[in-house]
Parts: sequence; C-alpha cells; structure tokens
Amino acid sequence: MNKLSKEQILASSSGWVASLLNFLPGVGAGYLYQRRWLPYFITAGTVTAWFFIGIILQGDKEPSQTEQLVGIAGLFLISTITVVEAKLAFKKAEKIASIKKEETKTPIKKGWFK
Repeated sequence: MNKLSKEQILASSSGWVASLLNFLPGVGAGYLYQRRWLPYFITAGTVTAWFFIGIILQGDKEPSQTEQLVGIAGLFLISTITVVEAKLAFKKAEKIASIKKEETKTPIKKGWFK
C-alpha cells in the first residue's frame, strides 16, 4: 500500500468544510480537519495571545463597548484570514495532486494481445 503525500491528504478533504470550520469556531478547527498541525497551533496560539493581551490591557476595570468590539473584531480578522488561507492551500494541493495523478497514469497498451 502506498503512502499518501501531504498534498493528496489535503486534496482529499473538502475545501468548504475546512473553511467553515475555521470560520465558525474561529480557532482553526478546519486545520485539524485538513491534518495541518503547524497552522493549527499558530492559530490557536494567536487566539490565546489575543485573549491574554485583552485581559492584560483591561486590568481590573470592566471593558467598555469599544474594547469589546475591538476584541471581537480581532477574532473575526483571525478567523477570516484562516478561512482564506485554508481555501488557498486546498486549491494548491488539489492542483498538485491532479498533476501527480496524471504523471502516474500507465499508458494503455495497444496491440493484438493485451
């Protein structure tokens, strides 16, 4: 049994499911679906850092409505960036996998006896 390459695994996943999973929870769950560990940990680290920066800057006071909107807008920006990146990576992997598939096709033997 042959070992699948990263591109083949990524191309076998669904691009829109990965994008949806990256957008709705907003923590890079689509990367787990695509089996892309490094982007997932980078996204999870970025979201965690965004929360801690907000907590540190807030201090002991109640956050204002503007500060709450800035926090939500930051999470929305992170999730939007991961959606676009996951879709682009899927398209790139799909193209690479289709090229590899065409290269590995065996030619049809023509002749009297097959």
